[in-house]
Amino acid sequence: MHTIPITTDSASSWDWPLQHNDGVVKVTNTSEKFEVGLDAGFFGPSDIDVKVNGLEIIIHLRHDDRQTEYGIVNREIHRTYKLPDDVDPATVKSHLNSHGVLTITAKKL
Repeated sequence: MHTIPITTDSASSWDWPLQHNDGVVKVTNTSEKFEVGLDAGFFGPSDIDVKVNGLEIIIHLRHDDRQTEYGIVNREIHRTYKLPDDVDPATVKSHLNSHGVLTITAKKL
């Protein structure tokens, strides 16, 4: 199994974006690329782990307990996606943008 590094838009400190209700996951599979877009707005770059295991992408998002005005919150999400047979697993990349969207892309063979 091999870990995919997370890139971000900037090296500045992470800011927690507002919660969105515009969809959680978007999967795109074209003749050029395979792409997964995931709303990761509650997680920072150090809270995200993306790995490739054979033809699977394994995504783990977790943050420790955080105090809010209403109590303590912690979140954890696990997702696994099967890569299509025509995807090169060695080309998988992940990027977390400043709006909290984690995009994982891979090129086709």
